[in-house]
Amino acid sequence: MNKSPITRAGFERLKKELARLKKVEVPANIRDIEEARAHGDISENAEYAAAKERQSFIQGKIQEIENNLAMSSIVDLKNLTDEMVVFGTTVTIEDTITGEVTRYQLVGPFESDMSRNQISVTSPIGKALLRKEVGDEVKANTPGGIREFEIVDIVIA
Repeated sequence: MNKSPITRAGFERLKKELARLKKVEVPANIRDIEEARAHGDISENAEYAAAKERQSFIQGKIQEIENNLAMSSIVDLKNLTDEMVVFGTTVTIEDTITGEVTRYQLVGPFESDMSRNQISVTSPIGKALLRKEVGDEVKANTPGGIREFEIVDIVIA
């Protein structure tokens, strides 16, 4: 069973989210179920049905995060170099067609988050960037078609 790489910060974020679900969301959901049950007949109780559905969602999310944590291997980012794109580095790329400049940190699949400009090393762009250097041109076969980039900068974040 292969483990997926994860940064220490990503691992800690997952643990924090797991704790929040268990300590905040589960107790709140239990109260919602009890309150809905107190309203009487649960067979036609929309509040009860919604609370039970939410319970299922929360339990699924807890299981997913626990599995992700178990399948993760924390990668030490101390010895990174800015000479080549590797896991954990932050890379600035320029789309060779549109000129759009984007900056991404390459992270593991369980911590990728586009709102934070963190992409997985297993994504099409992430795979294409690995082991490349500043000035290299990169082609990535994305779901939207082939995209071409030039690596502008590599930094250790």
